[in-house]
Amino acid sequence: MFKPIPIAELHVFPAEIHLEDHSDQQSIVVQGVLVDGSTRDLTTLASISVADKSIARFIDGFVISQSDGKTALNVRYGEKQATIPITTTQAKLERPISFHKDVMPVLMKAGCNSGACHGASRGKEGFHLSLFGYDPDGDYAALTQEMVGRRVNLAIPEESLILSKATAQVPHGGGERFKPDSALYRCLLDWLKAGAPKDKTNVASVVGLEILPRQVVLEGKDAKQKFVVRATYSDGSDRDVTPLAVFFSNNETAAKIGDGLVTSGQRGEAFVMARFATHTVGSQVIVVPEGSHASAAEWPENNYIDRHVHAKLKKLRMTPSDICDDATFIRRAYIDITGTLPSPDQVREFSDGLSAGKREQLIDELLQRKEFADIWVMKFAELLQIRSVQDQFSYKAALQYYDWLRDQLIANVPIDQVVRSLLTGSGSTFQHPQANYYQVQTDTLKLTENCAQVLMGMRIQCAQCHNHPFDRWTMNDYYSFAGFFARIGRKPGEDPRETIVFDRPDGEVKHPVGGRVMAPKFLGGAQPVIAEGESRRDALAKWIASPENPFFARNLANLVWAHFLGKGIIDPVDDVRVSNPASNPELLEALGAKFTEYRYDFRKLVRDICASRAYQLSTRANESNAMDDRNFAHGSIRRLRAEVLLDVITQVTDTKNKFQGLPKGARAVEIADGNVNNYFLRTFGRATRGTVCSCEVRTEPNLSQALHLLNGATTQEKIAQGEVVKRQIKDGRKPEQVVEDLYVRCLARKPTAEESRKLGEFLKDGADAPTVLNDMFWALLNSKEFIFNH
Repeated sequence: MFKPIPIAELHVFPAEIHLEDHSDQQSIVVQGVLVDGSTRDLTTLASISVADKSIARFIDGFVISQSDGKTALNVRYGEKQATIPITTTQAKLERPISFHKDVMPVLMKAGCNSGACHGASRGKEGFHLSLFGYDPDGDYAALTQEMVGRRVNLAIPEESLILSKATAQVPHGGGERFKPDSALYRCLLDWLKAGAPKDKTNVASVVGLEILPRQVVLEGKDAKQKFVVRATYSDGSDRDVTPLAVFFSNNETAAKIGDGLVTSGQRGEAFVMARFATHTVGSQVIVVPEGSHASAAEWPENNYIDRHVHAKLKKLRMTPSDICDDATFIRRAYIDITGTLPSPDQVREFSDGLSAGKREQLIDELLQRKEFADIWVMKFAELLQIRSVQDQFSYKAALQYYDWLRDQLIANVPIDQVVRSLLTGSGSTFQHPQANYYQVQTDTLKLTENCAQVLMGMRIQCAQCHNHPFDRWTMNDYYSFAGFFARIGRKPGEDPRETIVFDRPDGEVKHPVGGRVMAPKFLGGAQPVIAEGESRRDALAKWIASPENPFFARNLANLVWAHFLGKGIIDPVDDVRVSNPASNPELLEALGAKFTEYRYDFRKLVRDICASRAYQLSTRANESNAMDDRNFAHGSIRRLRAEVLLDVITQVTDTKNKFQGLPKGARAVEIADGNVNNYFLRTFGRATRGTVCSCEVRTEPNLSQALHLLNGATTQEKIAQGEVVKRQIKDGRKPEQVVEDLYVRCLARKPTAEESRKLGEFLKDGADAPTVLNDMFWALLNSKEFIFNH
């Protein structure tokens, strides 16, 4: 006899059922949640029945309408039960087949309009469909008005090429797309038999999509979970589109999905996605080893960040690493917050401190330093592409733009105000440097893309030519958003290098399909009412940097998080899309909410992150989290970015650099113009600022970098120029004291006993102490421990 497994919760999806015509039906998913947080698909094991079978029936996993009325679906498993309301209307109505609602989904499900098939820019074999169905009217014409009588054969529908080729009854480059006895085939055949009708105008469109359940925790390999996908239409109706949705997984090693059924693989996490019409939605699938157990320990929490990180780790059955020691923390904090290293005296003072809150005190002190602002001026200068461009953006304009940005961050002006100043910047680019935002990039569509990518983390470039294949953005969204930038005017100033930015009284963006004028509309938001004479940019600025825009605060919070933790909660940070979801959505939501609550005070958000245990974890992994690279179970090892690496080499060798346009002794992070050339910075991956992409900054080690540090002029010359060792010996310090100083200034720690013993072998009687000590200095500068933050 079957014995139910003990469950803590019973969930049934969807939570309510609406059936609106004779052919409408709804599949059901039953999920059990165990005490340890793992889930089981109980759909085939639960007892499922309809209270009033004269209104609806449950047959082969589907609820099917019988007559108009209301009833309920009763679900029982063990001692748990749930009741789902059912409403049926027009149960006897045979809904006419629709090209938009029925045929277009078949073309997408079968892959006919994908980029590899007839959705390619030139189509395939003389047959061209719009990519992912962005132009249904054009697709209808291609099907019915080209190759008349062959592609669509209304006299003998079964001989239509759209059926015979898709079923491989005649040669087809794309092979078999579906079977003759499939629902997809029957749909197309019904449409053909109905005369291949074209829909009337005002056909209801999809306005929402959901995949259920939203989260699954599967234990062991080959565990299964069924999903259901529902679409909501503009007329208020909804529909089970599970058989028509296109499914894919972002990590098939952990979880594969086919036709709505997930199968678990190795331990890990995946997001399974469903696409229907122009919408893509996702669900989180966590796979844990069979027989593993969630930790019962209550890990210490410094703030709300740790609460969310720990909650995710418990689901994954991971234990966070221990907290790093003081030497590691002070070096990590100095590098991340200021781009500098602590001096030996600062290291000793911090290590000797007994205050329980000394780490928080250090964070507060570092946040008030000018070097903190310098780091973030550099990072925002990359996003704003501050670099001189011949005949477009002069060095003087770049320097003034950079200085304006630096002044804002040093004064801790709230970021929303900085963004509003940029978007509304007008007048002389010399007198109002923020207006250079519209001189760095003058193309309307590129401005549109850059604005979305920098301020909201979204790459909407795909939607310029077709609906985004892996996100919600359509061509309508793209060109409507571009409408905010359609009336920007520019004219020369008195100085040839100066530009006057202003709002023109006219100017529109037109949709490339049909040529209609696109009224300005917020991405993912409403269409604002803009009064005659009001600047469209003002309307955009008020919305984009406000709580009404859900993307702004989360995007900036994610960007800050990535700087300090080595990876974004969404990564890359400027690629926010449904198919690249947050590794910890609750954490990202909490950070965005706090940033908004702080009225976009940058320093407060940074303090929260640096004060968390998540930031202070050791990079030493334990058995449970050794393979984790996205859930912040341990600290990350990160190569210092080019500017910071050069600055700290210069700092510990007591030397000075000279960069174009800056006084001798200026730091590399203070370089205003992205076009300033420096071999070291170029070799180590400094951003050119040619694009707004986060990928411009490269921190991956390579052979050229290693060879330059080993054999290049930078380390050797700076050691010789700075004379650190020579001065210490002259001051009467013993070799072992010099060794300790070199370790502390480079690594923020003393040498271990074993290191001291080995180094002492090189300093025995008769050794040339200055030469040996300089060689040790060189070795430290080339060590991974120096080059990486850890």
